[in-house]
Amino acid sequence: MGSTNPNSKAYEEAVDSRDSDAGPDAETGMEIASDAEVERIYVKLDRRIIPALWTLYFLCAAIRSNVGLALTMNSSTGDSLSQRLHLSGHQISTGLALFYVCYVVFDFPSNLIMSKLSPHVWLSRIVLCVGIVGACHAALSAVWNYYLIRLILGIVIAGMWPGMAYYVTLFYPPSLTGKRIGYYFTAAQVSAAVVSLVSAGFQKMNGYGGLVGYEWMFLIYGLVTAIDAILLLWWLPDRPFPPGESRKLRWYYRYLPRQVPALATERDRKVHYEEMTRVYHAPPWGIRDLGKVMLDWRIWPLTVMYFGVVGVGIGVQNYGTLIIRATNPKLTSVQLSLLFAPIWVMDLIAILIAMPLSDRFNKKRPFIFSFGCTVQIIGLCMTTFASAPWTRYGGLLLVGFGLGPTTPNVMVWTSEIFSRRHGEVGVAAASALVSGLGNLGSVTTTYALYTGWASDNVPGPRQYRKSNIVMIAILATSILSSMVLKTLLHFIDDKNVEDPQNMDRAAIREREREERGLRGTRQ
Repeated sequence: MGSTNPNSKAYEEAVDSRDSDAGPDAETGMEIASDAEVERIYVKLDRRIIPALWTLYFLCAAIRSNVGLALTMNSSTGDSLSQRLHLSGHQISTGLALFYVCYVVFDFPSNLIMSKLSPHVWLSRIVLCVGIVGACHAALSAVWNYYLIRLILGIVIAGMWPGMAYYVTLFYPPSLTGKRIGYYFTAAQVSAAVVSLVSAGFQKMNGYGGLVGYEWMFLIYGLVTAIDAILLLWWLPDRPFPPGESRKLRWYYRYLPRQVPALATERDRKVHYEEMTRVYHAPPWGIRDLGKVMLDWRIWPLTVMYFGVVGVGIGVQNYGTLIIRATNPKLTSVQLSLLFAPIWVMDLIAILIAMPLSDRFNKKRPFIFSFGCTVQIIGLCMTTFASAPWTRYGGLLLVGFGLGPTTPNVMVWTSEIFSRRHGEVGVAAASALVSGLGNLGSVTTTYALYTGWASDNVPGPRQYRKSNIVMIAILATSILSSMVLKTLLHFIDDKNVEDPQNMDRAAIREREREERGLRGTRQ
C-alpha cells in the first residue's frame, strides 16, 4: 500500500479544504486521521499489549528473583534453599552470577533473532522456557545442579527485557513509548513486592505433600508461567503489516492458535500502519547495518548508565532480605519477607510518577535519571552509616524509590536515539547491547559483592558496608555518564535534525502531525 506524500500540492489542497481536523487523502482516497482518532487507536493497542507484557514480565521477574527469597525461607526449621543444599556465601553468589553471565552473552543474539521472526512468538518462547526452568528449581538437590539451573535460566530468559522494549517500538511512535515501557516495567516492582508477601504463605505450606516451602513456590510459579506463554500466542498481536497485503506466514503458524486482531476494523489497521511507517522506516537490514549500530559511540554512555542502576537493583533484589537481616538479626524469615515488599512498592510509586513526566519533558530524561540515582545514593548512605535499625531500613526504601526513574528511562532514551539513526535494527541491536553489557553490573553485585566478598560478610552492624560503598560509586559513575551523553549529543549531533532527544513532547507530536500532512490543521 503506497504512503501519502505530504509535500504534494493536491494533498495540501485536500487537507485545507476541510473545516474539520481530518480530510481525504488526495492520492489514496482514505480520509486523513485526526489526532483524536489516532489516540483512540493507541488506547485500543494499550488494552491489548500492555496487560500482556505486564503479566509476562511479572511472572518471569518472579521466577528470576525467587531464588533470593528461597535462601531464607523456613530457615528456622532448616528448610531454606541455602541450608538444604549446604550453600556457602561464595557458592550462592557464583550461582546468581552465572545467571547474569549467560544473560549478557545471549541477550544480543536473542533480540536480533526476534527482529527477524514473529516477535510475539519469540516472546512466548522465552516465557514458556522460563516457566519450565523455573519449575525445575523445585528439584534442586546439590550445588552442581544449582549452578546448572541458574545457567540455563540465564540462557532462556535472555532477550526478554530488551525484546519487550523493541516490541513496543513496533506499535508506538517515540513520543509514546516511555510511558508504555514504564507501565509494564512496574510488573517487576509489583512482582518483587507480591512474591515476598506470598512467600510468607508458601512458608506455611512447608512439609505439605513432602515438599518444602520454596519447592511449592517454584512449582506453582513455573506452571502459571507456562500457561501464560501459551495464551500469549493467541493474545499478543504480530508486528504491523500493510493492510490488505497477504502475510507470508512462516511454517510454525500452522501450529499456533488463531489470533484475535488487535484492531478490529480495516480503517484502524490502515491508520495505524500509515502512522508507524511515517515515524519508522524499517527496510531489510544486513551485517553492514548491524555493524554501524555496534560502532555507534552513543551505546557506551548508555551502557555505563545501565550498568550502575541495574547492578544496584539486582543487588537489592537478590540480597535485600540479607541486608534487612543485617540491620536487625532478631527478625524472623516471615518478617523479612514482609519487610522486603515495601521496597518495591516505593519503586512502583516512583515509576508511575516519573515515566509520564519523562515523556512529557523528554529533553530532561538524563536529569530525571540522575535524580533517581541521587536518591539511591542517599538511601545507601543511610543504610550503610546510620546506627538505628529502622533508619537503615528506611534507607532501603529510598533506594527502592530511586530505582523507579532509572532503568526504564535508559531503555526509552536508547530507543529514541537509535530508532531515528538506524531504524528497526538500531532499536533491536542497541537495546540488546545496552541491556546485555549493562547487566555486567548484575554480575558485579551478585558475584563480587555481598556474600561474594568474604571480608564484607562478617556479621555485625556494619555488615555489607564495603559492598554498599561500591554501589554508591557505580551510581555516581552512571550520573556522570548521563551528563556526558547529554553534553555530547548537544555539541556533536546535528542540531538541525529533529531527533526525539532534542525535542519536547509537544514538538514531537507536531512533527508527527506534519508527517501525516496535518500541520496547521485544528487539533
